[in-house]
Amino acid sequence: MLRGNTVGLRARHEDDIPTLRTELYDDVVNSSRAEGGPWRPITPGSKDPRLVVDDQEQGSVSFSVVELDGGTLVGTATLWGIDNHNRSAHIGLGLLPSARGKGYGTDVVAVLCHYGFVVRGLQRLQIETLADNAAMLRSAERNGFVREGVLRSSAWVLGEFLDEVVLGLLAQDWKPDVTA
Repeated sequence: MLRGNTVGLRARHEDDIPTLRTELYDDVVNSSRAEGGPWRPITPGSKDPRLVVDDQEQGSVSFSVVELDGGTLVGTATLWGIDNHNRSAHIGLGLLPSARGKGYGTDVVAVLCHYGFVVRGLQRLQIETLADNAAMLRSAERNGFVREGVLRSSAWVLGEFLDEVVLGLLAQDWKPDVTA
């Protein structure tokens, strides 16, 4: 398990799946804001890649996020779009509603940076988020990510176009937290 200050990133367990499906992906508003496409229900028992991790997939690595104090599941984290040639990847995360507003997002981003830069030897990490996602913007910027641009009206979300913000962090600009 990768450890931050308050959360750990570990392999997805079978018993994580019902909670993630119910609390993250069955929530139409949350899922619509987090995904790049339209919301679709996930059939129980399906092998949907948002829930069931394919260990053979080389382009992404998915984790379950747990509290270090007690091991309670609090969300999911992913390093995706991994490009080994250009040594870059994207960061994604989703916290259960009960885990939001506790600083876990900042810690998850820190641990994903450690994984990307130290474990994987990447040069660049990138985050794309909706412009009104203040929590994700704050988590990224607290970890040294820089706003690189705005993609105007690029995300169709529940009947309207929203702006997306692109943030980037280079390995040489990263200031690791020694506890990650």
